[in-house]
Amino acid sequence: MYLTSAGYKQLLERFISWAQAEGDIRAAFVFGSRARRDRSADEWSDLDLLFLAERPQFYMEATDWLLHMGQPWLSFLERTPDGGFERRVLFEGGLDVDFVPASVDGFRQQLAGGLPELEADIFRRGFTVLVDKDGLAEQITAVQGQQPVPIPTSETEYLDVVNDFWFHTVWTAKHLRRGELWWAKSCCDGYLKNLLLRMLEFHALASQDPDFDTWMRGRFLETWADPRAVAALPQIFAHYEETDIWRALLATMELFRWLAFETADILALGYPTYGDQRCTDLVHQHFASRPENRTP
Repeated sequence: MYLTSAGYKQLLERFISWAQAEGDIRAAFVFGSRARRDRSADEWSDLDLLFLAERPQFYMEATDWLLHMGQPWLSFLERTPDGGFERRVLFEGGLDVDFVPASVDGFRQQLAGGLPELEADIFRRGFTVLVDKDGLAEQITAVQGQQPVPIPTSETEYLDVVNDFWFHTVWTAKHLRRGELWWAKSCCDGYLKNLLLRMLEFHALASQDPDFDTWMRGRFLETWADPRAVAALPQIFAHYEETDIWRALLATMELFRWLAFETADILALGYPTYGDQRCTDLVHQHFASRPENRTP
């Protein structure tokens, strides 16, 4: 286990003592950078704790249990990528801890049927057992060899990403024409970038090997994405200014296009050239007809 400060070590010791004494907490694990085998913790790493309980909702709604670990400065709930919630806490001294309470019964069912992609990836990268009252760790080790592969499983899946992207380039252009900079920038630098990330994963796996590690949610992207794409990244994000959002939108379109086209070529998939051209033409028409001196 990787613990880079005495503060985290003491907090973890208090957590273990508390969890062992709580009857409805059946297991607890460290995951993330402080348990990973690759790219392990550094001085900036937080502490990620998953604990399995019979009444996980209690730990979402209450906060007094945090006092068993230390003095919280602040605490809030944040939605996780799998649709659940985690309680994020900043303790005295700036100790950053993410608590993920989960249903022990639900977790057992997932183990029996195969962990979802996110959970499988988390445990595959390494975990440390803190509490295990029911022998769940042995069952978890069986999924550690599973690696989620984000390469498209079908042409339909690939086309959904591509068509979604081109649809929202037009959507962004329309909101720019309205002068709705917040919406336009949010789509350009949020929604479209998420689709671009998906295509970066597709492209990397198609170009490399199905076992090539693209991590998740863009972690360490600079090390696994195509170097040409990485070199283009500084040009695809916008300032909160209309002209610059247009510039970033067009640059994002250019980057996505060649990634998607090369991916289709490698995997022998059909690229929707007609839809790309029509959407691109319409975006350029909106750009060419924009008012010259819009007042924000």
